Amino acid sequence: MTGARTSMPVTQNACKLCTPLGACLVFRGIEGCIPFLHGSQGCATYIRRYLISHFREPIDIASSNFHEESAVFGGSDIFQQGVANVIRQYRPEMVGIATTCLAETIGEDMPRLLLDYATRHGDKAPLVSVSTASYRGTHIDGFHAAVSAVVNRFAAGGIRTNRLNLFPGMVSSADLRLLKEILSDFEFPLTILPDYSESMDGETWDKYEKLQPGGTPVKDIVLAGQSRATVEFGLTTESVLTAGRVLDEKFGVPRHLIGLPIGMKETDRFMGILEKVSDRSMPAKYAKQRGRLLDSYIDGHKYVFEKRAIVYGEEDLVIGLTAFLCEIGVVPVLCASGGKSGIFSPTLKKAVPDLPAETMIRGDCDFADMAEIAADCRPDLLIGSSKGYHLARKLDIPLIRAGFPIHDRIGGQRILHLGYQGAQELYDRLVNALLERKQDHSNVGYSYL
Repeated sequence: MTGARTSMPVTQNACKLCTPLGACLVFRGIEGCIPFLHGSQGCATYIRRYLISHFREPIDIASSNFHEESAVFGGSDIFQQGVANVIRQYRPEMVGIATTCLAETIGEDMPRLLLDYATRHGDKAPLVSVSTASYRGTHIDGFHAAVSAVVNRFAAGGIRTNRLNLFPGMVSSADLRLLKEILSDFEFPLTILPDYSESMDGETWDKYEKLQPGGTPVKDIVLAGQSRATVEFGLTTESVLTAGRVLDEKFGVPRHLIGLPIGMKETDRFMGILEKVSDRSMPAKYAKQRGRLLDSYIDGHKYVFEKRAIVYGEEDLVIGLTAFLCEIGVVPVLCASGGKSGIFSPTLKKAVPDLPAETMIRGDCDFADMAEIAADCRPDLLIGSSKGYHLARKLDIPLIRAGFPIHDRIGGQRILHLGYQGAQELYDRLVNALLERKQDHSNVGYSYL
């Protein structure tokens, strides 16, 4: 069963976050870049709160700080002053500018503002602007738009090299580290964008750092147009002008678009692309990881078979998690997302052809929608962000935390989703959550399962 959301005048408890949040995370995944919001101070505070609660790292987000006069007459002057102050205080290598709903609503001409700034102040640090009105999309839309804008600004053509571009989407810091390890084992020089694996999950400091170290160097982004190939995660971006499409259209860099490699089948597909592009066999250590994963599927099958799950979050994350659930024998009874791509349902059905007939697919969905139909689904567990905690508590079922944001547990940024190793960790957590619930609700209280 599929269907549109029920008719409601407003969104209640949205299953998405604001568009410039995704852009700000991308900018902190670029070495020496400071995010800058052209809009109100409240927007910056909101985004900082969500990012800090998930990553447990400080993040500075500058703002032009709109006020009543700016909302009426435009924010050109406060933009010029704000950017100049940020460059003077932070000395960044780049300023990533995202617009908020207010700036978009009054129609701020960002190319003109950037040109005016360069005319007045020179080019002390490159400015990259991306349009991120939240009424047009979600944090994932802002994320992809920012990656595309950065690549469009910096990538240059030239003699083809052996480099590989990887645009993984909004995954965890641990996922980014795993992806870099895999590409290193395939002996690929790599441009991965963004890379917040260190800047948003780094070591403790002896002294405060205004801009945390780490991130993709701009010089590597310049080389992206000369790479052998691009691998891009995100099936719902097929018709979107993503960074991979920019490189293909401008420089002829072949683009391989696949779903998030969550679970064995999707990771097999990812590894197959790397084998083809590199003309190398998959390193033996990943064959062993795959073998251990398959063995664990066999060990835990009797505990998970035909259990029923609600999975929610970003569209491509839900697609990846749904594929994983189907391959381990769990029935995804509801697949829900706050995303607004308009192609969530057909993309999910195409990516997971063995999807059960009873599975409900809901796009542009919020937690009020989910709560209305969840009880009738008779779920055994939820999989998604911390935002689903209250629903899980109401239904008295486990919540397997995945995706973003995880703000009621430590280590949300270190949850591994991708690759054989990520599937192994997800599988163990899922099986153990079911066993723990069965054990806790047992009249016997047995200790051997």
